[in-house]
Amino acid sequence: MASKMVTNFRRSLSFHNHPSYNSAKPKKTLHARSASLPCRSHPIISQLRDKVDDLNDRATSESGLRTSGWLCDGLARMKMVHDLLDDLLQLPQTRESLRGGGQHADLMEKLLEDFLRFVEVYGMFQTLVLRLKEECSAAQIAVRRRDDSKIIVHSKNLNRIGKEISNLVCSFHSMGKLIMPAVSSHDEEAELIEVINDVIKVTIVISTTVFGVISNSSAFRKPPSIGLSFKKKVKSEEGIKELEEINLDNLLGLRKKTEEDVKDVSKKMHEMEDCIVEIEGSGERVFRSLINSRVSLLNILTQ
Repeated sequence: MASKMVTNFRRSLSFHNHPSYNSAKPKKTLHARSASLPCRSHPIISQLRDKVDDLNDRATSESGLRTSGWLCDGLARMKMVHDLLDDLLQLPQTRESLRGGGQHADLMEKLLEDFLRFVEVYGMFQTLVLRLKEECSAAQIAVRRRDDSKIIVHSKNLNRIGKEISNLVCSFHSMGKLIMPAVSSHDEEAELIEVINDVIKVTIVISTTVFGVISNSSAFRKPPSIGLSFKKKVKSEEGIKELEEINLDNLLGLRKKTEEDVKDVSKKMHEMEDCIVEIEGSGERVFRSLINSRVSLLNILTQ
């Protein structure tokens, strides 16, 4: 029985809102160049490797307190990498090289499993970020009403969700660990698998950073005890600036505060919610791009 093609998400042009980072040439130009090149590698592979290197440099060169803009920009760059990978997987020569029966069939199956795991993890991440947004909205109401009992409940819920986001990192432990054969100029299939595995590795690096800085932010973490204050202070510097501005456990006793104080707290919480909304949108775009990459890979293996 002929296997069926899996339909990709239709990519929206509005997603590409970082033109300064998108140096890829139009597909038609790339296809025309590839026909005249004496080497077997397609220009998209070189572009993809450059993008992966840039992402790795970005992840390792910056540390300490980050902003939500930095985080969302990293997710946007990672989406571009997966969009470029999807373009590579759509090429006829790529599909021909990777289609069934090759000596690297087992590696291809492992890559497919890794992409499935990415889709699952980012699906869970989207659910958790939605819960963060809902808890933040409910907490704002409790702050305006100066309801300490509700503030305590929402603080515990935010802390619990933050831990769940941190635990997503454990999903990557068995991923990106392919034992790659040496790539020669005559093994196009091995070269393609290698670059796909490089994309998986950099996706793990960026995702781990994203999940870590969110969960380490004080908005989703209990305030430090006296004995652990120094350790917690160091850890809090790895969070997101907009999510370091407030901690619900520190807001108890609002009934004794002035109206101006309550308004100031409400403003910070509104900014925190806006930050979460931005992260939610960036995560959603990455989620769809990951699905596209896996669908393209699956179609190659099942045709």
